[in-house]
Amino acid sequence: MPKRTVLGRGLDALIPAGEEPGGVHLVPIERIIPNPLQPRTQIKADELAELSASIKEHGILQPIVVSYDAAQDRYILIAGERRWLAAKQAGLSSVPVIQRQVDERTRLELALVENLQREDLDPLEAAEAYQRLVEQFHLSHEQISERVGKSRVAITNTLRLLRLPEAVKDALREHQISEGHARALLALPTPQAQIALLQTILQNDLNVRQTEELVRKYLGKKPSTSRSKEIPPEISSLESQLRQALGTKVNISPRKKGGGTIIIHYYSNEELDHLLKRIISDE
Repeated sequence: MPKRTVLGRGLDALIPAGEEPGGVHLVPIERIIPNPLQPRTQIKADELAELSASIKEHGILQPIVVSYDAAQDRYILIAGERRWLAAKQAGLSSVPVIQRQVDERTRLELALVENLQREDLDPLEAAEAYQRLVEQFHLSHEQISERVGKSRVAITNTLRLLRLPEAVKDALREHQISEGHARALLALPTPQAQIALLQTILQNDLNVRQTEELVRKYLGKKPSTSRSKEIPPEISSLESQLRQALGTKVNISPRKKGGGTIIIHYYSNEELDHLLKRIISDE
């Protein structure tokens, strides 16, 4: 049986399946404060309203995880910020909590784990949280990878998004472009070129493949003819799954009579080494 990833272990370590009822107790809602290291900056109002309605009807089914801060005489959220906000919106005076004592770095790591598990972070929120782990806690990309259950290559590629000019970052935050668009723009040599091509993407509603071809043309590279036809949705979905698993660009080219090729892109010898370890590993 394959080993469970660190991502899976993160919250299980905080809320074990066999948690005794005595381990959960009620805390006044006003004594809980947000995690100052929370990587997620936005919560959709409609999702919060839906969760609030559910809590009104059924209560909080999973306890919120907190740590106690004696200096403030308050409880700091570790996991469950949405449940806490929805409970406040529902008018609850107290909420069930599990108390765990963790340091500041672990609080950030676990907040990352929770949000990544639920796919609640946009790419820039994840990148900014990873950067905080690098700068504030001096973790390497490999160490971050081990803690949050993502490949080291995926961590590095996400961090590269922080190099983009603000105009491109804003378009990514506002979902005008996808992470695929943004990563394609990273290949361009200057912020001016990236912003100029961003305008072309927005004006012409270009998809990621069209953007990649436009970037290749800008860089003077021969256009890719093998990807010129519209990609079937099922192939595009498989490419996306492989891209998420490996943390790099993947192309699938099926043949009409069966079979085909898979192309895995890498951008440095170090990245190739990590891809080989990830593919060949027995874990």
